[in-house]
Amino acid sequence: MHVSHLSLADFRSYARVEVPLDPGVTAFVGPNGQGKTNLVEAVGYLATLGSHRVSSDAPLVRMGADRAIIRASVVQGERRQLIELELNPGKANRARINRSSQVRPRDVLGIVRTVLFAPEDLALVKGDPGERRRFLDELITARSPRMAGVRSDYDRVLKQRNTLLKSAAMARRHGGRGLDLSTLDIWDQHLARAGAELLAQRLDLIAVLLPLADKAYEQLAPGGGPIAFDYRGPDAIEGAHTREELYEALLTALAEARKQEIERGVTLVGPHRDELLLKLGRLPAKGYASHGESWSYALALRLASYDLLRSEGNEPVLVLDDVFAELDTRRRERLAELVAPGEQVLVTAAVDDDVPGVLAGTRYAVSEGVVERV
Repeated sequence: MHVSHLSLADFRSYARVEVPLDPGVTAFVGPNGQGKTNLVEAVGYLATLGSHRVSSDAPLVRMGADRAIIRASVVQGERRQLIELELNPGKANRARINRSSQVRPRDVLGIVRTVLFAPEDLALVKGDPGERRRFLDELITARSPRMAGVRSDYDRVLKQRNTLLKSAAMARRHGGRGLDLSTLDIWDQHLARAGAELLAQRLDLIAVLLPLADKAYEQLAPGGGPIAFDYRGPDAIEGAHTREELYEALLTALAEARKQEIERGVTLVGPHRDELLLKLGRLPAKGYASHGESWSYALALRLASYDLLRSEGNEPVLVLDDVFAELDTRRRERLAELVAPGEQVLVTAAVDDDVPGVLAGTRYAVSEGVVERV
């Protein structure tokens, strides 16, 4: 699979830009702040309905414009599709597939798949648990686009349940008898059902991802491993394997935490609170791994994601956003060798020297919002 043409209107710094893309390697080269990352960010948005740089859509719309358009032609084998996303901050986004307007934005998921390497990846190892949860959930959705609906359902139920708990906590603090919490059992069931599905997908992903990540780490840092994952959720899920067992385990954990949740006014149990502990040898990578080891670990997670998606039949677009400038020479060359065979590799760099020679291919110069093939 590859993107053969990218068209942007009022996206970030671009009033309008048209970029033909080839299979193989394409590098966007130019000084910082000229719009290179905006191009690959748009491709990533098509794959995830989100940006790796910001948490909302508003910054993606060019100043002074009401909306932004991302349009791309996508080739998979003999099949060609035209997909379009209209970003409307504060309103519902819109989507089209082959010019049909009768689709939801999340129906676009799965047409384009990407694996992104970026300087922010270091947070996968050194950052807070939310970074690792997001990594798992985005990869789950890339493997199974229907999980976007499950994640949305979980977030909606969590919000409703938190609202009820917060109201109860505030009422108690002000000396009242508290609200009627009879509906909390129903919200528990909804949360446990969606949570069990998400949890089952995470546990399955971890099982298949670990050997791939361990192999990738050995390729990047020979003799430096092994690596290991330790998924940490409520004690009740220990030994639970099926979705029904996970559902019952989450219900048990919610019941055990209810008193504390009512006191604090927030949901304390569920996939939104779990942690993926990354280990290097016997020690947690966070706090013990060196800077270089942390980079190798983060890169190994991305390479493992790529290998997994490729093995499942739809090779993703590899996006390397200004990552080579962050790496030492050995890691830079090794990473380049590993990704060079990809069907489509998009690279951004400030200067030509930041792009390893093995990634020779199409070059675009990006300067002051102008994208020119060289």
